Amino acid sequence: MPGDVPEPPFIDGSGDDQFKTPLFDAMVNLAESKKVSFHTPGHKSGKGISTRFRKFVGPRIFSIDLTTLDEVDSLQKPKGVIKEAQALAAKAYGAQRSYFLVNGTTGGNHAMMMTVCNPGDKVIIARNAHKSVLAGLILSGAQPFFFSPGVDEQLKISLNVTFEETKAAIEEYVPQGAKAIFLTSPNYYGICADLERIIPYAHEKGLVVLVDEAHGPHLKFHPDLPISAMEAGADLTVQSTHKIIGGMTQASMLHAQGPRVDYTTLTNVLKFSQTTSPSYILMASLDLARMQMATEGFKLLDKAIKLSEEARIKINKIQGVGCFGKDTLKNSLFSNVGDLDVTKLTISVKDLGLSGFQASAILNTKYGIQVEMADPFHILVIVSIGDRKDDLNRLTEALKEMAKDYYKGHQISPLESIGLPQFKNQSVMTPREAFFTDPEYLKLEDSVGKIASEIITVYPPGIPLLVPGEVVTQPILDYLYKMMDLKATVDGLNENNTVICTIKQA
Repeated sequence: MPGDVPEPPFIDGSGDDQFKTPLFDAMVNLAESKKVSFHTPGHKSGKGISTRFRKFVGPRIFSIDLTTLDEVDSLQKPKGVIKEAQALAAKAYGAQRSYFLVNGTTGGNHAMMMTVCNPGDKVIIARNAHKSVLAGLILSGAQPFFFSPGVDEQLKISLNVTFEETKAAIEEYVPQGAKAIFLTSPNYYGICADLERIIPYAHEKGLVVLVDEAHGPHLKFHPDLPISAMEAGADLTVQSTHKIIGGMTQASMLHAQGPRVDYTTLTNVLKFSQTTSPSYILMASLDLARMQMATEGFKLLDKAIKLSEEARIKINKIQGVGCFGKDTLKNSLFSNVGDLDVTKLTISVKDLGLSGFQASAILNTKYGIQVEMADPFHILVIVSIGDRKDDLNRLTEALKEMAKDYYKGHQISPLESIGLPQFKNQSVMTPREAFFTDPEYLKLEDSVGKIASEIITVYPPGIPLLVPGEVVTQPILDYLYKMMDLKATVDGLNENNTVICTIKQA
């Protein structure tokens, strides 16, 4: 996007104290002042809230459900306590500017893409991008050049992009006009791209580096975790504070640094891409989560890491299940990718004769254990600062019982033939052009050879099977059918999963 002269860096070192929580303190002070409210929200500090709601959550939370007021500043144009809280976040994360987000990392991905890319600009994107990155392409009008991470056929998981893969993509697409590169690190399984090598090389070739670090808001605060994107030199990165550390759901942060970022454009994009009525409760949780990580993050994460590693050892002693770790990274096809976030436990259940979806359902219904996600071969467990030893013990004991019930010795799983399709899709239109073209609605079997106008994604691992503007192929449909049979979550189809949104014949 065209931008004005960039604003100066936002770091304000004067009186910087990571124990401060300026926004939260201002909210509490306002609530305790008991002023008469003739402004929104309409429940007026909880007096108008449903009795059932108030009884369940208690009355105090509603007293800090506020709107933009002098005492608590404005997210659209912060000049008081929100500005101070964001400056503290920038200091903690090593950024020049940090921004509070109330629409999750989704909103941050949209903002990063629209800040860097004008309509028609070209951007290199690792194919393991979240759906929101693709939506950012539609909003910005940018044209993607995709490249794909490899797949470990033995472990049956998608890896992250290697330096060699990324270098090859940069060398191919920079001569074609690419101006930015968008990476996802860590991926859902905790596998990181080799950012310490990739980012300097991308900068050398003149690219702006954007990183979706949704699963890495904790990385900065413990030396045994992978390097964070800001530390590795990324220009823009967005993190889901709510996913791993103490933010409430939807609470995320966007961090920026360096001369390649137009801060005025970024600020303006955030003004129109975020609500003018942000949740102060979410923003307060960001203020407090930053304070917690900056002041005691090492201690909290040290405990989470130890719990994870202890659980990994126990799980690997159970016949029929397994959980890879850093040693796997060093001694397999993983050796070319980046580091591993060990707080992610990817537990293989294929030797139990179960799919990950079946194992997830059994853990939930029989043992009262809910996992983060499942794929055809695994369940994924996230160990965070909120977990306790008893929680991990309950998981390992449940897996032992499941192994007794289902393990029949090593057997060939009927799922072994399932693999991720090769992402060499032909793109004939930009995502924006395809999305805004009047579509047809066809049965899946009739869509081969047509151009997708919707994002088709299977969760997990969340790699988009089809992006608007790409041609539908039979291998893509075959994979979709398999995933639907396994009860995987498929986004982009209509309600009964029988038709696909397509446009004219390619």
